[in-house]
Amino acid sequence: MDANTGQIRAALMTHQDVGDGEVLADLLDQIPADTPIDTIGGDGAYDSKPCHAEIAARGAKPSIPPRDGAKPWSESTPGAAWRNEAIDVIEKSSRREWKAASGYHRRSLAETLMYRLKTLTGHSLWAREIGSQAAEVAIRAGVLNRMVALARPQSVRIA
Repeated sequence: MDANTGQIRAALMTHQDVGDGEVLADLLDQIPADTPIDTIGGDGAYDSKPCHAEIAARGAKPSIPPRDGAKPWSESTPGAAWRNEAIDVIEKSSRREWKAASGYHRRSLAETLMYRLKTLTGHSLWAREIGSQAAEVAIRAGVLNRMVALARPQSVRIA
């Protein structure tokens, strides 16, 4: 999701035994490589070396809380500097303070969008074949993007 526009930028239907972090690369592949990405956020499921490597490869900043009990990574590991700093901040203050200071709570925008996507036409898919289900998810995402584009207020800051 693009937090600035409210638009779904990538969607992928997975089987229930596939973890979120396992498909980050597939999601990022749906966004053109020349499209700049400022921040990639997610929950602790994305706190893995492969995910941080994908985020670093896109030149983005992660907004992912380190897992409970996380240990620092070697500085040569992609994303280690950011993650190690987050671990230090959490140890010195608290996870709550880190979330507030890091902007992690913007992730709630994506969670709200996912709720809208799931409730758009019910919590289950109508299609029964895997390919048809993927198409249904893509159609629902397109419908929701159109609704957001039509309903989102255009705000302009006045000095």
